[in-house]
Amino acid sequence: MKKNFIEELKWRGMLHDIMPGTEEVLNKEMVTGYIGFDPTADSLGVGNMVQIMTLLHFQQAGHKPMALVGGATGMVGDPSGKSAERNLLDEKTLQHNLNCQRSQLEKFLDFNCGANSAEIVNNYDWFKSFSFLDFIRDIGKHISVNYMLAKDSVKSRLENGMSFTEFSYQLVQGYDFYYLWKNNNVKLQMGGSDQWGNIVTGTELIRRKASGEAYALTTPLIKKADGTKFGKSESGNVWLDRAKTSPYRFYQFWLNASDDDVKNYIRIFTLFTKEEIEKLEIEHLEAPHLRTLQKALAKDITIRVHSEEDYNAAVEASEILFGKGTAESLKKLSEEDFYCVFEGVEQFEISRSELQKGISIVDFTAEKTKIFPSKGEAKKMVQGGGVSVNKLKIENFDLKINLEYLINDKYILIQKGKKNYYVVKAC
Repeated sequence: MKKNFIEELKWRGMLHDIMPGTEEVLNKEMVTGYIGFDPTADSLGVGNMVQIMTLLHFQQAGHKPMALVGGATGMVGDPSGKSAERNLLDEKTLQHNLNCQRSQLEKFLDFNCGANSAEIVNNYDWFKSFSFLDFIRDIGKHISVNYMLAKDSVKSRLENGMSFTEFSYQLVQGYDFYYLWKNNNVKLQMGGSDQWGNIVTGTELIRRKASGEAYALTTPLIKKADGTKFGKSESGNVWLDRAKTSPYRFYQFWLNASDDDVKNYIRIFTLFTKEEIEKLEIEHLEAPHLRTLQKALAKDITIRVHSEEDYNAAVEASEILFGKGTAESLKKLSEEDFYCVFEGVEQFEISRSELQKGISIVDFTAEKTKIFPSKGEAKKMVQGGGVSVNKLKIENFDLKINLEYLINDKYILIQKGKKNYYVVKAC
């Protein structure tokens, strides 16, 4: 039995606005609905995950999802939620970005399941031969300037000014809806709540130009409990592309969600049922320090965006800092993940020529790196079993550290006691 799309969005906290009649038409027939994606980067970010999950729930409810990548609108720029006009991209860069995003969307949506298979369309395909004169004659005459000025995305920018290019964006997006309604039987457009004005411009254009009927719904914009912007970590945007955000960083982003935020995230970003989530919440309340909700969320979303192998590697990497990692798990770390795990740890440098000769562990930790203030203290700590090199405990203070100890041919990890880590970089 297919799930009810609107009810699914409601209990997950994913429904913001809905046009009258939308739920009725969704319950009556299979509907084709679309969401637009901004092509100004060559990867989607976690901020796009809300809309990706909306399309996924839409498909699982038996409807046909369509992702519109804005090859044409990316050349214009959407003013919604922005305080300044963004840079416009050339056609070659946009095409590269579109291809990258397309491959990411294909990870989530089923493109081979019959009548409700997902589709990807690019609005450049229908705008590339549409002349400006034809556009303002055939489309512009149906929407008044007063109507366009009344939109919040426009009103908020009028004080500081906005270009005609950006002002025209809602009309261009409105035509997307009209074109897809006419040629692809698309009856519904979805998006974030900041897109409501642009979406209903499309339904209005369909009504005025063709006496047709179309529908709209939006999801709420996600805000973190502490007021900071969702989708960013201390190091910047969190991307779905592993080259931009490693699976380890991606996993850590979700694992570090606050207790207040994770209750929303696990509903929005996973496919867990209501019963499964409520069970996890009970377990979490009984032992909050175990971070049951965060771990379940991070596991589910890391596997779906990357792979189970990436998830396991991220868990192993995470455990290294808490004393559970092994020498083998340390060796498996890529250079990027090694850097991520030990980012912020005190670092020292040492020359390769010195390592080639070999340096005793006492000299290495007391003279070359200043991990210990004196050789005496270094000896005492080694004899007491309090020093590890690359997660292997050192018991002989005559041990020589050489090039063979380098991880990724670059780093040596020294641990003093249980919690004090130091990274020594060969240069």
